[in-house]
Amino acid sequence: MRKGFVQVYTGNGKGKTTAALGLAVRAAGAGMKVFIAQFIKSRRTSEHHALERFEDSITVRQYGKGLLIGRKPGVADLRAARKGYEEVRDALRERQYDLVIMDEANVAVHCGLLSVEELLDIMQSRPKDVELVITGRYADKRIMDAADLVTEMKEIRHYWSKGTQARRGIEK
Repeated sequence: MRKGFVQVYTGNGKGKTTAALGLAVRAAGAGMKVFIAQFIKSRRTSEHHALERFEDSITVRQYGKGLLIGRKPGVADLRAARKGYEEVRDALRERQYDLVIMDEANVAVHCGLLSVEELLDIMQSRPKDVELVITGRYADKRIMDAADLVTEMKEIRHYWSKGTQARRGIEK
């Protein structure tokens, strides 16, 4: 039996979701089944078009109503996050996937859409042969302490600060 680990990708730098999606493609290439639950996000971007090519191996679902920059989460945000949490929990319970990615789950916790306890419960109750990846800024210390691997993406410089907008195929 293969052992799965819990990985956390956090920090204020670019690349957390990109790293998780790269791992998803690698896993699919090895014949593994992957579930990607994207919290907060609601917009389809270029990676969704690419991942459609792996439709037999990779399932992507979005559980968000859009970015929360400059606004407080509303009822629709809470409902979407709840649905995502329940579907991740069910997918793990039913042992459908070898790799589960909870993209932006740390941000969902930070914004009050999920609780730290719920995320810890997912981490602790997952089947031990399933790899779990949790991404997003603001990872709670308890989440990082419970993880097997924690990577912090640190921004040194970003062209965004000079006014460059998200570019198709690179950031969106």
